[in-house]
Formats: sequence, C-alpha cells, structure tokens
Amino acid sequence: MQKFYNREKEIDLLAKIEQKSIETAQMTFVVGRRRIGKTSLLVNAFSKQKTVYFFVEKKNEVLLCEEFSQEIQNKLGVTIYGNLRTFKDLFGYLMNLSENLNFTLIIDEFQEFRTINPAIYSEMQNLWDKHKQNSKLNLVLCGSVYSLMKQIFENSKEPLFGRATARLHLKAFDVQTLKEILTDHYPNYTNEDLLAFYLFTGGVAKYVELLVDAKTFTVKKILNEIFSQNSLFIDEGKNVLIDEFGKDYGNYFSILMLISSSKTSRSEMESLMGISLGGYLDKLENEFGLITKIRPVLSKPASKAVKYRINDNFLNFWFRFIYKYRGAVEMENFDYVKNLISRDYTTYSGQILERYFREKISAEENLSQIGSYWENGNQNEIDIVALNEYEKTAVIAEVKRQTKNINLEQLKVKSQNLIDKLHDYKIEYRALSMENM
Repeated sequence: MQKFYNREKEIDLLAKIEQKSIETAQMTFVVGRRRIGKTSLLVNAFSKQKTVYFFVEKKNEVLLCEEFSQEIQNKLGVTIYGNLRTFKDLFGYLMNLSENLNFTLIIDEFQEFRTINPAIYSEMQNLWDKHKQNSKLNLVLCGSVYSLMKQIFENSKEPLFGRATARLHLKAFDVQTLKEILTDHYPNYTNEDLLAFYLFTGGVAKYVELLVDAKTFTVKKILNEIFSQNSLFIDEGKNVLIDEFGKDYGNYFSILMLISSSKTSRSEMESLMGISLGGYLDKLENEFGLITKIRPVLSKPASKAVKYRINDNFLNFWFRFIYKYRGAVEMENFDYVKNLISRDYTTYSGQILERYFREKISAEENLSQIGSYWENGNQNEIDIVALNEYEKTAVIAEVKRQTKNINLEQLKVKSQNLIDKLHDYKIEYRALSMENM
C-alpha cells in the first residue's frame, strides 16, 4: 500500500510547526497507539526537510549514542570530533548546532529512555530551557506507550511538563478513508466487505496495510489471513498492551475480555471476577485511553446507569475471539476458532455496525451529542440517539444488519420516555441497516 492516505490535517499542522522553528525552537509530542502510523506520518511530513531520526531501542546508552552520532553526521553533513557517550552530551551538541542551523529532530519511542536512563528527561529539560531562545530546532518526540507519553508531558511532577509547544494525537482512519482505500484496491467491494474491513482493522494503518498487501477483502479471506502461520495478528493484543499494563496485565486483560463479550457494567464484571474493579476501570479509561464510560443520552453526569465500551475495534475483536479462546489459538487449532467466529459473526458484526453508524453520523451531521439510550434494567434500549441542541432536532435510530428486522412502530413505543424529555424537538426516526452504509 504505497499511497499515503488521509493525514492532510496532521501534515498541515506539522508544516506550520516546522515553519515556526525557523524563528524559534519548537517541541511537539506525538502520541497514538502502536501501529497507527506515527513514524510513517513523521517521515512523510518532513521528507523534504533536513531531518535527523533517532529510534530509541532498549540498549546501552553509549551504544545508542554511537548510532545517533552516525545519523547526525550522515543527515546534517557535519563532523563530530571526539565521542559523545551520553545522551546529555549528544543533545547538548544538537542544541548548540541548532543555533545556526534549522533542522528537525525526531526521537521515536521516546518513552524508552525511562528504562535506559530516566535522568535523560531532566537533562533534556535543562538543556532545552538554557538554549531554546536562540535555537532553531524542530524537536518532535513520539511514543506508542500512551500512558507513559501522557505522564512525561502532562504530569506536573515530570521535568518536561509544560515544555511542549504542540501536541498531536494520531487517531485511526475514519470510515470515509476506509472506503477510499477499498475503492482503490478492491473497487467491487460490498457493504459486507466494508463492515468486515472496519470491524477487523478499526482503521489502524498497519492492519489496513497488511490486509491490502495480502489482497484480503472478504470476511472469509480476512479470517484466513488473521489465523495463519506466523500471523502478526495473533499476539497483537499482547504486543500492543503488555508494555502499558506491566505485571498487572492479567486483571486488565480479563476486564477487556468481559467488555468485549458484552459484560459491560461494573457490577457484572465484579461478580464474575470477584474483586473490586473501580481503580482498574478508571485507569483503563483515563490513563490508557482504552475504554469509554457511556451513560444513556440525557442522563445526569452522576447517573449510576453506566456501561463500558472498548474504543478500538481490533482490540475488541482480539479480546472477544483470540484472547478468549487462547487455548485453541495456542494449539494452532485455527479452524475451531474460525468456526466459533462464524457462528457468532452475525450478532457480533451487528454490534459493530452500530458503532459504524455512530461514527458515520457524527462525521456527516451537525450534532451536539450522540450516544445510545436505555432505562433501568436495560429496558427500552435504543441504538442511536443523535441531538442538535441548537436547532432542536433529534434522530432516533434502530440498527440491524437487515432492514426487514427493524420495526419503526416499536421504536416509537420504546422512545416514549425519551421523547418526553425532548418535548420541543423535531424527531426523525431512522431504520439503519447494511444497505445504508
């Protein structure tokens, strides 16, 4: 997949920052989950500029600095006399150099310095504060362990707190971009193919690229690709999250597995796991950014009616089918797992279809709020409620894979209590199915 998709806004922002650095030093931190395409974006955005790229591997600081010195000499055409054996010396050298030379320095996997030498952050802060007035450095710090990157830049006790001049949070490709990619590579795609592509990749650049390169665009072919020898997908949940969670990962994984299997209330999860989960759920939401707490539309902020949802489609799938049936997966009994997925696919993809329409409606319509609605004991559940509080309009929608299974008269009955709260709103009822994708 050679073409570069959908990052116009981000490239535009990075170009503006680069322009500012000609006058005065800039520090941008870039976050986003692993495989989202951060490195590709940065390499692409700065391909025409003088750019030095450091990848921070978990290895000895002296060896890293040797590699980095080589990169500086190659990319900036300078000669370094003597050895720069510590990152402090190396960064000091670059800050000095940048007083007369404007260039971009990308440091990738920046959070890894924590394991190599945690003092590097305060050393950088000192050098930055001392030189930034005269420097023309465009410093871009990028990392894929979301919780650590947030901590480094947003925790007031950390040395680099308040130093960044810009922050970029890279998100997954949206629905529109997935359609564009399918049109380019598989122009005769059906809505079933589009839903599968959305369900399995969640718009994460690396997964999209893997499926495009393997020319797998139908449910069956995608499943064969995911469950094949040496497939990157099998261990992916672990690879993406173990660094985030550390040694406590077992409880976090169990919670995510329950949410992916529709056990979405705290009380349900606690009764199954037999422990209190408040702290875990709070961290999953606020520190790791992996789940979202949802309440019925129009409920009070302190309402006890709360469910949880995994934000990432691929991870939702991974916990629901790969982690849950890890015994069979580890034995490489892939046919067994594929049969289970085929059995549950209609129900599971129906839930993801709801998510698809929420995203699509959010992107295309002028809204102040979108969500779902339910009453005590999960009564009168409504899939989508989209409001424009300014124009006083509301869309109330039922989502099913097939239109024939939607009954709008029933939806109107279920909505009665909700409509009482929306008494001066103009209401539109919609039946949304695969046909409307």
